[in-house]
Amino acid sequence: MNIIAIVQARMGSTRLPNKVIALINNKPMIHILLDRLSTSKLISKIIVATSVDKKNDTLHEFLNSSGYDCFRGSENNVLERFYLAAKQFDADVVIRITGDCPLVDAELVDACITRYIQSSVDYVSNISPPTYPDGLDIEVFSYQALEKAFLHAKNDFDKEHVTPFIRTSNQFSKINIINDQDLSQLRWTVDEKEDLAVIRNVFDYFYPNVYFGWQEVSQLQSEQPELFQMNLQLNRNEGAKLGKGQKLYKRAKKIIPGGTMLLSKRPEMFLPDFWPSYFSKASGCNVWDLDGNKFIDMSIMGIGTNTLGYGHPEVDDAVMQNIKNGNMSTLNCPEEVYLAEKLLEINPWADMVRFARSGGEINSIAIRIARAATGKDKIAICGYHGWHDWYLSTNLKEGDGLDGHLLPGLEPLGVPKGLTGTTLPFNYNKIEELEYLVNKHPGQIAAIKMEVSRNTGPQDNFLAKVRKIASDNNIVLIFDECTSGFRETFGGLYKKFDVEPDLAIFAKTMGNGYAISACVGRGEIMSAAEKTFISSTFWTERVGPTAALKTLEVMEREKSWEYITNIGTYVSDKWQLLADKYELPISRWGLPALCGFTFLTNNSLEYKTFITQEMLKKGYLASNSFYASLAHNKEIVDIYFEELDPIFERIKISEQKNDITGLLEGSVCHAGFKRLN
Repeated sequence: MNIIAIVQARMGSTRLPNKVIALINNKPMIHILLDRLSTSKLISKIIVATSVDKKNDTLHEFLNSSGYDCFRGSENNVLERFYLAAKQFDADVVIRITGDCPLVDAELVDACITRYIQSSVDYVSNISPPTYPDGLDIEVFSYQALEKAFLHAKNDFDKEHVTPFIRTSNQFSKINIINDQDLSQLRWTVDEKEDLAVIRNVFDYFYPNVYFGWQEVSQLQSEQPELFQMNLQLNRNEGAKLGKGQKLYKRAKKIIPGGTMLLSKRPEMFLPDFWPSYFSKASGCNVWDLDGNKFIDMSIMGIGTNTLGYGHPEVDDAVMQNIKNGNMSTLNCPEEVYLAEKLLEINPWADMVRFARSGGEINSIAIRIARAATGKDKIAICGYHGWHDWYLSTNLKEGDGLDGHLLPGLEPLGVPKGLTGTTLPFNYNKIEELEYLVNKHPGQIAAIKMEVSRNTGPQDNFLAKVRKIASDNNIVLIFDECTSGFRETFGGLYKKFDVEPDLAIFAKTMGNGYAISACVGRGEIMSAAEKTFISSTFWTERVGPTAALKTLEVMEREKSWEYITNIGTYVSDKWQLLADKYELPISRWGLPALCGFTFLTNNSLEYKTFITQEMLKKGYLASNSFYASLAHNKEIVDIYFEELDPIFERIKISEQKNDITGLLEGSVCHAGFKRLN
């Protein structure tokens, strides 16, 4: 028989790129694996099967120079790659070995081959179930079985992982080799940096010998367990259970503090163990992950940036045209002037505009302008206004000043202690708290910085009273409309309540996913920006203003604020109807276009996670909040609620039994921002 060992290897590992050529005692890992495997007495030929992706050119060249055969096939359809390799080399029997298992033991491989020959079955392995250490996985099967799998396997998982079709189908005769002692909890494979560290420890110990047996490694782990400590937290075959996005996020957490650039996009905020994490493309209200799975976004739509829907063709076309014309130059882009004029038209009380690209930046610009204009330092705040020092300094004095505004327990690490007491929090609809601050700090408050509304509207003329306090005490009133702007009116939410600020700031929706933010204000205050230093190279790029101009044009034509308010109200009302159907008490919150709900139970986070978990299986990005866009329609919403109904029913059963056992398949999501009342 022509017994061919096919070693599956590629350079583009999601979790540990280039791992197959990682050096172990100055020798590439794949070389060590092949040298160890070549001591087999029964294998006729060893082939490395990699993909045609250019990333693997280096691997191909190395194998050729080392005298090993290399077959190149599909990147993702590894089953096809194996089949074509086996066919080209006239295999009668195929041995499957993966390139991330350098401790592969040739004697154990020969034992599996011998069992295959003696038993006359289609498939022999030591992995169903595993009793050997992870990293000693061996599969032996006939060419005919491989060909049948190639011809009949339909789903992507079977094609990516080669043998699941054979292992799960009753069309094949199978045998599993079991070790005397179950050692499946030991991890000797290489998927992560920690794994590589363990493997290097093993080869360092046995150096210069590379032909030691697996029992010797097992004995070493018993005698010197400290050499194997680094990867104890990793689970067996985790890679087969995780999507590309989940694998990439594991990699990101090791090299990006916090894992992502935005707290609200961390997978831990949704479904810690199974959230897709990254997208490949987005259009309308659809998002595709890195594995090509399509989801309907009934969640936060880019953190509320895309009220026109993802990839709006008019906005994208305008941006692409100006990219072709040039995004940056020594001269300024004219679009910033056109956009400033449009914003002043929308806000006729204002005289001047400054631009930035993010909400946090424009919040800080507004504070700088207010301080420069008044000569005062202190700021009274109500709501969420970003991450910069002036805002986070709220927690320097009391240690929990932002607990009711943002997230509890935020440490102001890195914020200068000299800012202690410069930012003073008060609660929404608590006018007496603002009056107390103004009286306690007479003549010292430069600005009152607040969200017009986040979840509930003003009571007892609250905004009008804030306006009067600001006017009577020469305090600049700043409305933060980064979130609320263009949601219920064409412009700021303040229009709904007929109270004008001195400065208003906008971001989020204004560019429909492109970075742009603005501070508009009265001339006597805004002119202070000329006396202080506020400047940034990339505030002058062209994409942001171009996107904003076209976005505002589409908004005005479509009256987008009316549509998203109506569709958001429709969703919120249907949540209530569904909750009433199953007698589940909930509280609803948010602006209609940025609505959400919370189960009134101690298990609210568990139920929120359960919704995300189950709706993800049905093709939805969803939790307990919904940010509306023009791309959402009643048909999409109604089908969403059909899918959500049985999930609420399951939650009802859990509540009745007071038992959430078996509900979740992974960890509970983290709590998000506070919902301001």
